[in-house]
Amino acid sequence: MMSDKDIEEYHNIGRAIKLKEKYTYVDAARIEEHGTRLYDINGARLPSVTTILARTKDQQFIKDWKAKVGEQEADRIKNLSSNRGTAMHKFLEHYILGTGYDDLTALGQEAKAMAKKIIDVGLAAVEEWYGSEITLYYPGLYAGSTDLVCNHNGLETIVDFKQSNRPKRKEWVEDYYLQIAAYAMAHDYVHNSNIEQGVIMMCTPDLYYQEFVVSGAELRQAKHRFLKRLDMYYDLLHDEKEKAKVNITKEDFNER
Repeated sequence: MMSDKDIEEYHNIGRAIKLKEKYTYVDAARIEEHGTRLYDINGARLPSVTTILARTKDQQFIKDWKAKVGEQEADRIKNLSSNRGTAMHKFLEHYILGTGYDDLTALGQEAKAMAKKIIDVGLAAVEEWYGSEITLYYPGLYAGSTDLVCNHNGLETIVDFKQSNRPKRKEWVEDYYLQIAAYAMAHDYVHNSNIEQGVIMMCTPDLYYQEFVVSGAELRQAKHRFLKRLDMYYDLLHDEKEKAKVNITKEDFNER
């Protein structure tokens, strides 16, 4: 159970960040199909931004890391990071909504401390918010879920919360920049908005907070880089479909 002090903290934070119903967001079903995350948007199935980036990313670093630590240890670290990140996101969502929530497990308390660090340092600059844990999509191309759309230091902003096992250099979070860029383009296209910046709010289990801001020319360049990855993804998809057609034809021929 939450203490009265914890409940007061959650509710106070929720009230400190005002909700402004400026945009109307869609509800979309997430679908896992053959290892691909899809979003059903008005009957159209669109690949997720994270799927697009994962499929077009150079996997050599991951392969080298798995070879170094071993498959079993790599899976353990990956699962722990994923569960911690999910728990942290849940705390942050409840903070923003102003609703009480707690998780008394060891992992939950670790995630709670990380979320509080992000709230105290990162969300202090958020003046009002328009959507939390919302689906964004670019018709016919892609979709995804972003953590927060808000006014951050006077600018309309896409915010993504990230957990990290250790501090990151800017060059290590390229795909996070592209994720923000994709969401900004989708939001601007569908909602006729002007997302001026993206902010990545990141925290490690030992409560080291980092903030990466992308705006102006850097954001425009990130959009171009994402579009290149998007083209690459659909080229790969086309090649796989053509290969599948060939395999089906071969099987049909062999059966004859």
